Parts: sequence; structure tokens; C-alpha cells
Amino acid sequence: MSPQRIVVKFGTKLLCGGGEQLDHVIMADLIDQVATLHRGGAQVAIVSSGAVAAGRARVGAAPTRDIQRRQVLAAIGQGQLIERYDRLLREHGLIAAQALLTRADLADRAGYLNARNTLEGLLAAGGTDRGARGVIPIINENDVVAHEELRGGAFGENDSLSALVANLLDADLLVMLSDVAGLYDRDPATYPEARLIAVAEADAARQAQTTGAAGQGRGGMRAKVEAATRATAAGTTVVIAHGEEPQALVRIARGESLGTRFPARATRLESRKRWLLSDVSTTGEITVDAGAVEALRRQGRSLLPAGIVAVRGPFERGDIVEVRDPDGARLGVGISDYTSDDVERIRGRRSSEITTTLGYAYGDEVIHRNNLALA
Repeated sequence: MSPQRIVVKFGTKLLCGGGEQLDHVIMADLIDQVATLHRGGAQVAIVSSGAVAAGRARVGAAPTRDIQRRQVLAAIGQGQLIERYDRLLREHGLIAAQALLTRADLADRAGYLNARNTLEGLLAAGGTDRGARGVIPIINENDVVAHEELRGGAFGENDSLSALVANLLDADLLVMLSDVAGLYDRDPATYPEARLIAVAEADAARQAQTTGAAGQGRGGMRAKVEAATRATAAGTTVVIAHGEEPQALVRIARGESLGTRFPARATRLESRKRWLLSDVSTTGEITVDAGAVEALRRQGRSLLPAGIVAVRGPFERGDIVEVRDPDGARLGVGISDYTSDDVERIRGRRSSEITTTLGYAYGDEVIHRNNLALA
């Protein structure tokens, strides 16, 4: 199994096995598969539904569509859900780390970087190469402060969230496991002769039959296909499959044809580079020395403060800035992890001096290589 970064989404209906409560046997099997991937060298992040179902089971409540009531149940159920994951992961020597997100968290540039850096740190802490105990992020929509009726505040369902997380983490693979086998050429509930589509093109949303979001889940096939379309455009391959298929996650990660696969329409680097280079609203400039030019262009490294000789602002953390060589020629563009004032204070210094100079640090790099596109 080749090392890769995988985001896996577990739907409510899958986690409950078609019932009203979280199914311990199903969840244990899914976590067994996550542990197998981790042992094989993969970095895995889980986007999980199920908080409302867990809260409902905890207080003995009946299913409801009332928004406020669902938020209350989600608040109760989040603790129950993460406790269940932590207990199951602990059996494999792994640690669960909870992250609750809303769209507003990622729309704000600083919030986007904070979320990305935190999740990157969690995945790095889970690396087997350091001999550390593995950390598995468990990500969910923050239903307590976000729902469909809030203006732009909610993902609406975790299918969309999983695509955003895959983009946030530059994932190689997004696996969406639910209670359906994949995308069919027509609704299999109505047409028994419906055919499963093994490989779908980017415009497959037009082919998708809305299977509805009745019952516990808020998704449906159309939402899954739309999420897959967004993720593939950002360079992530997506697979939609039935989660109760034996060892589904492990088999998909190994390249076996299962469910419906949506091939990435560009490499992650190409997608990020096109986005950065097409952005004309740069807000500042960073000039680097010859050594930094060599490190960036020939060695593919991140931009460190030691190689910076001049700063022109103002710009904020998360803004896109131009990077120029000593002669003033445009070297590329990138997303700055620091404000222009911060960069001015740390330019020419070693990364180890950032904390002592600023009193805080967002990382060793001013611009990470994943957020840098050379012209």
C-alpha cells in the first residue's frame, strides 16, 4: 500500500446501520480499516456525520426536523460521537482529535490557514515514521452554530464538507462511504435494471438521480456527486461506495475498482498553481536573495525568513503576495503565513528566531511550498 493522504467520509445511515443509533460493530470495522491504512503509511482524516443520531440516542428522543432541536441533539451527541471514536481508535494505539468547522471558518483567510495548519499538524503528529502514536482527525460540521437556514454559515451536509476538507489538506483520495453502492445511470430504487457507473466523468452531476435525503442523513446522491465534482477539480480523486462492503476502504485505497470513481481532473499542484497565478489581487511584495531563489526554483523548498531582504505591504496573514528576485523580476506568487509587519521584523532571521522575535509563530515558513506558484 503506497503512502497517501486520504479523507474518508462516514454518513449517518452507514454509522447507524440503517437503524436509529450508532452501530458499534460497523464503527469498529470502519476504524479497523482506518488503522490498517495508517499502519501502511497513509495519513487519514475522517469526516463524520452521526452527532444528531448519537444525541438522540443519549436522551431517548424521537427523530425530528426541527432545526433548533437538532442543534441541541448535536451538542449532546458530539461528545458521545468523539468518545466512541476515541475508544475504538485507542484499541489500535491511535488517538482521536476532534475538529468542528463551518463554512465561515474557511471563508476567512486567517481561519482557513488556522484550520489547515492545525489539521496538518495533527496529521504530522500521526506519522508512523517518527514512532509517535498516531493522531486521527475527526471532522464534523459545527451544527451548534451552523445550519442550512443561516446565511452562508453551513455546509448543509457533510458531503460538501468532505470535499472542502480534501481541498484544505491537498488529499490524494476522498472516499465517501454511505449506504449506497455508488452512482447509477438511473435511480435503482425505481429501476431494478439500473447500472452502476464504475468511472464517472466530471459532468456526472447531470446523470445523478436524486435518491433523496429522507431519514437520518442530509446527503443524497446529488449532493455526493456535486461534492465529488468540486474535489476532482482541485486535484483529488473521489470514490463513492457502500461502506458495508467488506474492507471497502482498504480495497479502494489499494486501487481496487469498487463503487464509482471520479478521477482527478488536474494534479493538486496544477490546480493550486493555476489558482494562485490567475489571482491579480496581490496585496504586497516580498523580495528574496539569490540563495532563496535557488532554494525555491531548483530545490522546491518553502520560503524561509532568512532569505527575505525586503517587504512591501501592507498585507495580512493569508493574503496572496508577489515574490521577486534581487533584480526585481517576478519570481512567483504565494500565500503568506505572516503579516507584512511580521515579515519585516523576521526577515533575514533564522526560523528558530521567529518565536523570540514576534512572541508567537505560525510555522517555520513565511510561504509554504504548497502555497507557492513560481511564474
